[in-house]
Amino acid sequence: MAIVLLNKSFLKKGLICPPDKLKKVEFYCSQRTGLYVVAQHSSQGRGVYYLRFKLNGKSSSIKLGRTSDISLDDARKKVTDYRSQIAQGIDPREAIKAKNSVPLFSDFFTNTYLPHAKLHKRSWKCDESLYRLQLKRAFGHLKLNQITRMQVQSLHSELRESGLAASTSDHYAQLTRHILNMAQDFDLIDKNPVSGIKLFREDNQVTVSLSEDELGHLVGVLKTHPNRNACNVVLFLLNTGLRISSALLAKWEHIDISQKTMLLPSSISKNKRVSSIPLSSGALEILDGLPTKGKHEYLFVNPNTNKRLTTISKGWRSIRAEAGLPQLKLHGCRHLFAGLVINSGVSIFVLSKLLTHANVLTTSRYSYLDKSTLLDAANTASHSIDKALKAIS
Repeated sequence: MAIVLLNKSFLKKGLICPPDKLKKVEFYCSQRTGLYVVAQHSSQGRGVYYLRFKLNGKSSSIKLGRTSDISLDDARKKVTDYRSQIAQGIDPREAIKAKNSVPLFSDFFTNTYLPHAKLHKRSWKCDESLYRLQLKRAFGHLKLNQITRMQVQSLHSELRESGLAASTSDHYAQLTRHILNMAQDFDLIDKNPVSGIKLFREDNQVTVSLSEDELGHLVGVLKTHPNRNACNVVLFLLNTGLRISSALLAKWEHIDISQKTMLLPSSISKNKRVSSIPLSSGALEILDGLPTKGKHEYLFVNPNTNKRLTTISKGWRSIRAEAGLPQLKLHGCRHLFAGLVINSGVSIFVLSKLLTHANVLTTSRYSYLDKSTLLDAANTASHSIDKALKAIS
């Protein structure tokens, strides 16, 4: 052991293990901070920084890094940080051990996040797809505490520049943030570096509306098209505003004809809340004509398998093509229902209840006022002005 002034000059010339030493020599800093450098015969001119410390009456040492990898200033900063932990009774070796035990992003997603999502998120398959397509490549090889805000922001921008929609690019950033939030909740990382990340938040609201003639033509096709199963489903959507998933999962036990209501149990409701929706005369007429009434537990059944109908994609493509509406999506039926309701003068708060939305702000995305409704509303001001003029004349 030798006491020396550890400085850049010594590190450049003094890291020599003398011939009379067996394998190595320790050079301790004369400032008595506990910092020392070990030089070995096998690596003359280079060394390894260490910190010697005493905790709970026991002497120990911790490796700081090679002189070829970190500077003397960086080594001193580590000494300061570790001595602060030691003063609080914390063994820095245990802290490093805990830090090194943080799982890889890929392991955490597969073993912790995804099993949890399968129990609590209906969209877990979407999360799995986003991970498989991009997140595994970008972060799978990194430990949770190695992922930085810059890395996530770079991926976010890269995806947008590659041609992905702004909303899709946002989904990747939001899922990463959600995963790291869970890691923080489990005390695997101190803080989430992606918290508050700036998203594109591009307005992707799509207006779905049909003229009276277009709607009439669509309904006409739905009344005559040979694929009666698909037609009945679409007509039910137009008359209830239900999501396609809820309609295909609906059972006769959910229907109360006498009360003209349909119960949406949490198992088939997107917001996982039990809801009750009124059944209009049109919806009741459709239900009355279904061949499954009194014969099957589900409303809509595949006649070939006698099992629950799971999709009407093929039939819907044929229907909308015949109606001259090739771009109309099934979810558009929910928008059409909302538009018909709101333009009849019903308030957005009532519409929100019909659509089983928890927040009326969500409903605003579905409520499109047509030109005639807006014109009528604007005319109320003119009528009031005319009335006021007549009153003073």
